[in-house]
Amino acid sequence: MAGIPFVQEMSFDYGHLAEVAPGLRRLVVENPSRFTFHGTGIYVVGTGEVAVIDPGPKSPATMRALLTALKRETVSAIMITHTHLDHSPAAAELKEVTGAPTYGFGPHGGGTAGADAVEEGADHLFDPDQRLNDGETVSGKDWTLQAVHTPGHTSNHLCYAFEEQDALLSGDHVMGWSTTVVSPPDGNMADYMASLKKLRDRREQTYWPTHGPPIRGAHDFVDHLYAHRVDRERQIMACLTDGLTTIEQMVPGMYAGIPTGLYPAAARSVLAHLLKMVAEGRVETEDALPSVASRFRPSPA
Repeated sequence: MAGIPFVQEMSFDYGHLAEVAPGLRRLVVENPSRFTFHGTGIYVVGTGEVAVIDPGPKSPATMRALLTALKRETVSAIMITHTHLDHSPAAAELKEVTGAPTYGFGPHGGGTAGADAVEEGADHLFDPDQRLNDGETVSGKDWTLQAVHTPGHTSNHLCYAFEEQDALLSGDHVMGWSTTVVSPPDGNMADYMASLKKLRDRREQTYWPTHGPPIRGAHDFVDHLYAHRVDRERQIMACLTDGLTTIEQMVPGMYAGIPTGLYPAAARSVLAHLLKMVAEGRVETEDALPSVASRFRPSPA
């Protein structure tokens, strides 16, 4: 991943709702992990009448802190970027307490236990009160959030454009501290790369991910992420040409230097690339439903 200008320095206090930009506040949940960085960032948009984005995992301490910070304000919308367990489960309690409706693209799109397990797991219980299609907006007295459908990390992933600040709440689609895991079957690499192109064509240059610090000059960062994915496919083709036909054989060389505990997540991303390459006719496999255990080969020229 050399060449990606990662941004990892982040100033925050757990459990404290702090202003990070005009009209935007963030509270970081104390759930750090190798997939969540320092933890889930709960964003609050607006003042007085507010929207809460990704209220996070179930955490009584976090919910108390959030509700205390907002006790003189009205929560009018609960917005979900996608249905992983570090993003959406607390929406139910927040809705119960505030009466605010939930918004999102839809329920979790599927996936197997093995696929979900490489990250924080899937929230199969969440189903939004209001389903948002690409381009639809939700507004408050001093804020407008436009849904931007960015499938890839999950099929139901939404980013939210904060129109008044010309910024994008990018969920897990683009994060400054790390690349995004794309884990089939719900994760889809072709969709992910197309969604990167989609964001590149938008005007926003500041992104606020759910995990990690903001990304400034976001178009350049997205270009690096896209180039990284293209390079991964070059690496896969080189592995196949050298006779490495399984993902298990490919991962140690392709991901040299990462902890072996991250190999399962790396394998899911390699599988996502291979599924894309099979669909494009560049790679072949004898398995009707390719998996991490499948054998692959380059397609005849």
